[in-house]
Amino acid sequence: MSILTTIADRRSATIAAGASNALFARIVEDTGFECCYVTGAGIANMALGAPDIGLTSLDEVAQTVSRIAEAITLPLIVDADTGFGNAVNTWHTMKVLERAGASAIQLEDQEFPKRCGHFSGKTVIPAKDMVAKISAAVDARTKGTLVIARTDAIAVDGIDAALDRAHSYIEAGADMTFVEAPCDREQMLRIAALPVPQVANIVHGGKTPPLPQAELAEMGFGLVLYANAALQAAVRASSNVLTALREDGSLARVGDQLADFEERQRAVAKHKWDALEERFSQ
Repeated sequence: MSILTTIADRRSATIAAGASNALFARIVEDTGFECCYVTGAGIANMALGAPDIGLTSLDEVAQTVSRIAEAITLPLIVDADTGFGNAVNTWHTMKVLERAGASAIQLEDQEFPKRCGHFSGKTVIPAKDMVAKISAAVDARTKGTLVIARTDAIAVDGIDAALDRAHSYIEAGADMTFVEAPCDREQMLRIAALPVPQVANIVHGGKTPPLPQAELAEMGFGLVLYANAALQAAVRASSNVLTALREDGSLARVGDQLADFEERQRAVAKHKWDALEERFSQ
């Protein structure tokens, strides 16, 4: 049984903090989280300076996963969007991301190009096509990588249709399901009652009620994503600091918002590289 399976099976709403690059992933690990979510939206925002509208490629995601897997030891839940194509593409996606270091991949049933789960205007593929993708991902895995099946059907067809899809995805072999963007507590209770561990996605300013971890654990959710909390914090802090630098010509006003030099070196584990240098210089 994988570490991630053990975590999800506790149904204790374990928080999976999101990272869009290796630096954020190191901070996730250093602050004591048990797992890390490699966010597709974050990769699009950070690597492309673009919104989450299906612009990233499998190679870009795999490269990010590989770099994060090299930097930290936490199990990685990887946002694989729509599988980057049909069932055959999804089979290939599982192979590539598993090799890069994924402990789980998340697949969603939106039409391509997909968009952020909390954007309007989403559309979903037929459930049978998503079932084929899940079956392909299950067939392709060789290391026990979990398959998390996400449905965006609430926004399109309502909660009953979304739950029906979740049941069919579980029957197809999904280890967990993820019913995206419930709008109230009642919907969240119905989702948590599904027979496999569930994922809740808490987006600051998004559609889902930002219930505290204790309440989500009481409902029985397995994982809770805070996919882009670090990214949102960095955007706000960067804007504040750079605005002050432009206006004042110095950092005096915003020094308390900056990591000092030593903190920055700790964040990138400089001590590890110093130890390697010393080891190989003898």
